[in-house]
This record gives sequence, structure tokens and C-alpha cells, in this order.
Amino acid sequence: MTVLRLRGFEIRKQYLNKETQKSVLDAVRAVAETAPVFSPMTPYGKPMSVRMTSCGKFGWFSDRSGYRYVSAHPNGTPWPRIPAPILDIWEAVSGVTRAPDCCLINFYGEGARMGLHQDKDEADFQWPVVSVSLGDEGLFRIGQRTRGGTTESLWLQSGDVVVMGGEARLTHHGVDRIKFKSSSLLPKGGRINLTLRVVD
Repeated sequence: MTVLRLRGFEIRKQYLNKETQKSVLDAVRAVAETAPVFSPMTPYGKPMSVRMTSCGKFGWFSDRSGYRYVSAHPNGTPWPRIPAPILDIWEAVSGVTRAPDCCLINFYGEGARMGLHQDKDEADFQWPVVSVSLGDEGLFRIGQRTRGGTTESLWLQSGDVVVMGGEARLTHHGVDRIKFKSSSLLPKGGRINLTLRVVD
């Protein structure tokens, strides 16, 4: 495993071995059986290219009313608990003792992307955000704490884990594109990104 540090982001390359990746993927599939993936609408009335679901006390949601955390899936059922294989990653890399309230699960199909944004819907920014990459490679772009200015990019591969804390906690970041079918983890291609966070 190699640890990179870029603009305050701690990037643990190949942190999860193949066996662990498959275990986490099985846990994600179990979550999606209870809380199916959906395509959220942005406040601007456009559907996001990324499909998502969540587990934990809260799930992330977006519609014309804005971005926010909610306690139930759009189908009305409570979000399932965060599975143990996913919590194990948080406990190993987050550096904090508090458990996360939410695991947001994003699925990137061919052509999907995530524009530069800040994770700022949480109540307290002292807690880190832990990001886990599974499947196809994604071009991760890191900007500034304010919009504009220079950015830096690197490819995240299946098994990479990123810790966003401290100075990186409110830095803009996004995924410009994926290398579709660059990984064999998902037979039909695509990238899954998990982000664990403390919400309240």
C-alpha cells in the first residue's frame, strides 16, 4: 500500500485487497436490496448522472427543495444499517472514535461524473469523510476551498481509500470521468464510491 497526500487529502492506494473488496461489494448489494439505487434530481431540475442509495441513520437526498439528509429511502423504508465490512474501514482509517451516521453509495455508469463540490451539509466539519472506491477507475479532481483556482487530478482505482479531514474537509472535489470496464470487480462495468460521514 502507498499513501499519497495531496492538498490535505490522504489517499491510501490499494488499501483494500481483492478479497476485502468483494466482501464490501457483497455488503453494498445487500443494502441495495432493501434500499434500491435511484437517480436524484438536482435543485435545478436536472437528474444527476450518478445513481445512489445510502445506509445508516441518515441518507443523502436531493430534489427541487435542495440537498439534505433524510431518515428514510424515497420508498418510505428506513435506511438499512451500515454493514460491518464497511464500518471496519472507517474504524481503521478515520482516526476518530465516533461511528459514522451515513454511508452514501454512489454508482457511476458509463459517462457518469460528479462536478466539483464541497461536503458541507453536515452539522460539524471536525469529523472526516472517508471515501472508498470499488470497480472502474475514476479521475478524481481536487480544487480549492473556494471556487476557481488551480486543480489537481489523479486516478482512483478499486480498493483505494481517501480520508478527507482537517484542511481538506471543505475542499472542492469531484470525479470528471471513469474508465469504463477498466476493472473486473463489477462484471457489467461501473464504479461504486462509498462515502462515510458523521451527519449530526
